[in-house]
Amino acid sequence: MSKRTRRRAVPTTGAAQPTVTVCRGCCCGTPKVPGLDHTAQLRDLRHALDGRATVQVTDCLDACERANVIVVQPSAEGRRIGGRPVWLGLVNDPDATTDITTWVESGGPGITDPPDILDLYTFRPSRRVQAELHDE
Repeated sequence: MSKRTRRRAVPTTGAAQPTVTVCRGCCCGTPKVPGLDHTAQLRDLRHALDGRATVQVTDCLDACERANVIVVQPSAEGRRIGGRPVWLGLVNDPDATTDITTWVESGGPGITDPPDILDLYTFRPSRRVQAELHDE
């Protein structure tokens, strides 16, 4: 996918609640990642976090080798006390989705620590990807 056609999520800074950004680009949310009902994953996130977090979908987060990618951004309060966005990759299991929703329901980054199991999914995107996300 060319950079020209790629849409990026604009980070939500200062939001009253956490923001969960779900990648649904060229690899995430497609048959390239078999064995997961991608529609159900997004529906479950939206249903479980309704009123507790903003769930948004973006085209491509440019971490295709880690599809499906979900980024959990802290609320304003979470950011104030040191929370930073947490990038989660290979979220291809309904249990992982449940672990993410449980964590976000309890406050998310900065407010509460993620369950230890999410360490298996956490990664740092390249500086280029981080810069592109924060430039928009």
